[in-house]
Amino acid sequence: MKRLDALGFLAGTLTTIAFLPQVIHAYRTRKTDDISMAMLVIFGSGVGVWLIYGLLIRSQPIIVANSTTLFLVLIILGIKLRGYKHPL
Repeated sequence: MKRLDALGFLAGTLTTIAFLPQVIHAYRTRKTDDISMAMLVIFGSGVGVWLIYGLLIRSQPIIVANSTTLFLVLIILGIKLRGYKHPL
């Protein structure tokens, strides 16, 4: 593995792990009221675009980190949508 890829994997691991406590909390409590739906959608979209970019340039660190993070975002989004009550 190239040193540059190792650095990419380290960065991806840290940023993905940073999101993990939120996923665990939402999964355990089933409470996502404090998480903005707009943030989840925008963040998930950005992660999805990063994933596409990683696929296009064939960058394993970008692909692994962003596919994992997108999966975690989708878990929280799913929990949020299950408990979502329309304000009207």
